[in-house]
Amino acid sequence: MNAMKPAITVKDLYVSYHGAEALRNINFSLDQGMMAGIIGPNGAGKSTLLKSMLQLIPKDKGDVRLLGKPLKDVRKQIAYVPQRNDMDWTFPINVLDTVILGTYPELGLFRRPKKRDKDWAYHCLEKVGMAAYAKRQIGELSGGQQQRVFLARALAQKAELFCLDEPFVGIDVTSEEMIVSILKELRDEGKTVLVVHHDLSKADSYFNELILLNKELIQKGPVSDILNPDVMMKAYESQLPFLQSKRGAI
Repeated sequence: MNAMKPAITVKDLYVSYHGAEALRNINFSLDQGMMAGIIGPNGAGKSTLLKSMLQLIPKDKGDVRLLGKPLKDVRKQIAYVPQRNDMDWTFPINVLDTVILGTYPELGLFRRPKKRDKDWAYHCLEKVGMAAYAKRQIGELSGGQQQRVFLARALAQKAELFCLDEPFVGIDVTSEEMIVSILKELRDEGKTVLVVHHDLSKADSYFNELILLNKELIQKGPVSDILNPDVMMKAYESQLPFLQSKRGAI
């Protein structure tokens, strides 16, 4: 039996913006069937790492393998949920049509979705509790509702690797809990989930592993190893009260 290939392998990754170094010498791998968070202070390069892995921004150098292959060979198997502030919420598209877009990698650009594709999109909306909003214009929804719709679009893609950039920013608690539950289900099904995350107080209940950045890789590993005050202080200059309280409780 062949050993399972890592879901993500990043080697010697360097990225810069307008000549300023954003990421340097990033090396890590992530096994399949994991739910991992990318954490670090503001400006640490968390979203930059995700976007450069997905070739949404150029890298200076480095090699990225997703599901054991270059991105071009596995693009259909990767679902990406961008930050909400990267979206054009004025675009005239309703909720169901937004989710149907997730079927396009399988359909191809020039084939119209059939009834089964629309039924599948509707099923994905039901999964995130948004079927009642199917005909609503996407810009009319709350932040949490919008994020659930874009998760439904990712589900419609039937991907193996799910990449989400700050999915919990500006959303309600109910939506966050539902999204986390669905992401954990995907992980338990053997899918791989990678999330840019900012709320450290919830990291230990959300993720199996953490990737701690501050323009370079500080450490990657199990959550309990990373959420250690001595490790975290290598990335964060300011004190982290919740970590200090955890250390005091040990």
